[in-house]
Amino acid sequence: MPKVLAIHLPQFHPFPENDEWWGKGFTEWTNVTSAEKLFPGHEQPHLPADLGFYDLRLEESRIAQAEMAKAFGIDGFCFYHYWFDGKRLMTEPIDAMLESKKPDFPFCYFWANETWSRRWEGDESKVLMDQKYSFEDDRAHAEWLVNSFKDERYIKINNRPLFLIYKPFDLPDPKRTFAIFEEVCTANGVEKPYFVASNSHNGDINPYELGFDMAIHFEARQSLLSEFWTTGPTPKKLIRNLLQGIFSASLKVYDYKQYKQRAKKFKINYKGFPCVLVGFDNTARKKANAVVLRNQNVADFKESLIDAKNDVKDFPEEEQIVFINAWNEWAEGNHLEPCQRHGTKFLEAVKEVFTK
Repeated sequence: MPKVLAIHLPQFHPFPENDEWWGKGFTEWTNVTSAEKLFPGHEQPHLPADLGFYDLRLEESRIAQAEMAKAFGIDGFCFYHYWFDGKRLMTEPIDAMLESKKPDFPFCYFWANETWSRRWEGDESKVLMDQKYSFEDDRAHAEWLVNSFKDERYIKINNRPLFLIYKPFDLPDPKRTFAIFEEVCTANGVEKPYFVASNSHNGDINPYELGFDMAIHFEARQSLLSEFWTTGPTPKKLIRNLLQGIFSASLKVYDYKQYKQRAKKFKINYKGFPCVLVGFDNTARKKANAVVLRNQNVADFKESLIDAKNDVKDFPEEEQIVFINAWNEWAEGNHLEPCQRHGTKFLEAVKEVFTK
């Protein structure tokens, strides 16, 4: 049976930078609770059920997440990891997990290597945290990661720590970066990382030629790539929305089934881990400029899980991994965690497909 890893956002707690940029006490819940319906039938706001409005600084919240994931057939969390030229963000939940060794639940990292700006407000020119690269920083980064890689819970493939990179093609010289990581890891008694490239931003570049061990076919950005980059009103958006009875030239609204069919046809000519999308609606962040997948439903989600399971059946056993995006991207309307509208139905689909 394939291993199922859910992509996890370790936010949902205040930290100094967000206090400065967005206001004292800001967390993702701030955006989530302010979301409003923008058209008839729009499923907003997305509000949590069983786990409530948790704070990930609390050990009991982290343990409750892991216990729920385990109960529904999730084998581990793939935590977004934020490293900016030696500075980490969203550190407290991860640091506490590493120190306490709780919860006893497998994990790996997905380096979200992109510049932070005021993009939510439609202004990418206002940089909050710049993503810079240097080989000196690669060494410092690897030295920090070694402690996690040594953790017995850290997920490995053929004894190599699984490490995903969100914008792999932004690395100036991936092969040299990987060589530095290998040198640091070897010196600390750890196998070199198993590097995975997300093809979310440029599926035309073959990551294997750059030294990556594997790709992940990251959804939804892969299938809707060009649309994700368009902002503001356009005639194309207006026409597409009017056909759905929605009067907006700024919203990007798609039917979930339509998206799913498009994702199925979207072909990449190299091997990669499948990534199944739960849903997507970032109204909480982007307001009238949101991307919305409407009519999200369990039947289509379950079918996508079955497709992903079949996609990896001929992979070597250690590489039979299915990723699910996401465990708790509440501000993007993309979460396996139970909400007040759907309860545990999406989690139940995971359990049905991967534990029977």
